[in-house]
Amino acid sequence: MRIDRPADAAFRPAVMPLRPPKVLVFDSGLGGLTVFAELRKARPDAHFVYAADDAGFPYGRLGESDLIARVDRVMDRLIAQHEPDIVVIACNTASTLVLPGLRARYSLPFVGTVPAIKPAAATSASKRISVLATAGTVKRDYTQGLIASFAADCTVTLVGAPGLAGLAEDALTGQPVGDVAIAAEIAPAFVVDEGARTDVVVLACTHYPLLQAELERLAPWPVTWIDSAPAIARRAVQLLLEQGFAPHLGETGASPPAKAVFTGGAIVTDRLRAALAARGLPDIVVDAMPLAGSEPAVAVALAASRA
Repeated sequence: MRIDRPADAAFRPAVMPLRPPKVLVFDSGLGGLTVFAELRKARPDAHFVYAADDAGFPYGRLGESDLIARVDRVMDRLIAQHEPDIVVIACNTASTLVLPGLRARYSLPFVGTVPAIKPAAATSASKRISVLATAGTVKRDYTQGLIASFAADCTVTLVGAPGLAGLAEDALTGQPVGDVAIAAEIAPAFVVDEGARTDVVVLACTHYPLLQAELERLAPWPVTWIDSAPAIARRAVQLLLEQGFAPHLGETGASPPAKAVFTGGAIVTDRLRAALAARGLPDIVVDAMPLAGSEPAVAVALAASRA
């Protein structure tokens, strides 16, 4: 599921580029790695930059105006430095807020991420679905609009999991993560209502599939977990074709090296370096972009929450 701007002539060069495309994948932290993996499978010929705004993580704690200002500032710098052909905002919390402004400023295609409520409603047999998300995504009017448009015949439980994204980051950076903590985060998503129970859970944060094995193991009963990453990759591939980039024909050979950029760097442990290298991101750069302007009070709150 995604938010995307309809293709138009601004995205279509007069001459088809002969080089592989440059793709910028952006998230507040490490969750976008789930989207990056699908994109790299779909376009292994592309040059990727994975950007994690770990200095601002987690976005779910930012007010809407602070979040927009933060993403605008970081994205302006990333686009100037890396000159991508397409940008994938691999963050549900940010997508419904920042995309209109970014699309107004740049003649680039942007692919965003929104809760996959439509396919969840179509998949559910019990018509009891849950949306596991950050607090920011849960409270968005856009999320309510998706429910009204595509899941009016379902009972939808919105679960703002306050710590699940952080637990996913901890697991990837080598910190201990207990089953009890994960189970507590997902428990509200499992509901029994008038004899019917939840049978589909939307993973409405790109971090959550990093814990897919744990989620399946700790679930009170089996459900269908819906991850939007494959759909995001399909949309990005389509937009690259519309820009004039030749389709990837499955040629053999190594993929181009990919780079990971962090705006803080505190989470870049040896364990994370190894995990990123295994995912095709051996080149790691810390390009410091601390919270600034109207954001210092938020930075203090975030630091306190991590202590």
